[in-house]
Amino acid sequence: MRLVFWTAFWVFLLDQATKYLVVHMLDLRMLGRIDVLPPYLNLRMAWNYGINFGLMAGDNPLTRWGLIAVALLISGAVLWWIAHEGAGRWHRIAAGLLVGGALGNVVDRLIYGAVADFLNMSCCGIDNPYAFNVADIAVFAGAFGIVLLPSEKKPS
Repeated sequence: MRLVFWTAFWVFLLDQATKYLVVHMLDLRMLGRIDVLPPYLNLRMAWNYGINFGLMAGDNPLTRWGLIAVALLISGAVLWWIAHEGAGRWHRIAAGLLVGGALGNVVDRLIYGAVADFLNMSCCGIDNPYAFNVADIAVFAGAFGIVLLPSEKKPS
């Protein structure tokens, strides 16, 4: 379990540090956009009140607290599963990614009322209107790893 917690800790720290840097120090919340390597990498301030791609969006306290509860329940369920399953190293890392990212977005909802998304990537003539953050990447990678990585358990 130590690997899960350390992975979650570093993901959470990286997520919150990048958000603080971009939102506050670079003042993206006021600027709205900063082109870094256009069109491939841009910073675009987006406050996500819902889930991915703005689903369930709306500045509604019920949605906010519901999404916080769901993130905490999923994180708890993943931790319980890892503790009782005896999962291998890669599954523990994946669980840490998922939990660290989920908690990073929970803290955003608690502090700002919404998740601070700021990374925007486009390519090949396609203008991507969506933004994401380090926590989103970690949650996606963690869920992907938990579901698709092969189990290290030997069949009985």
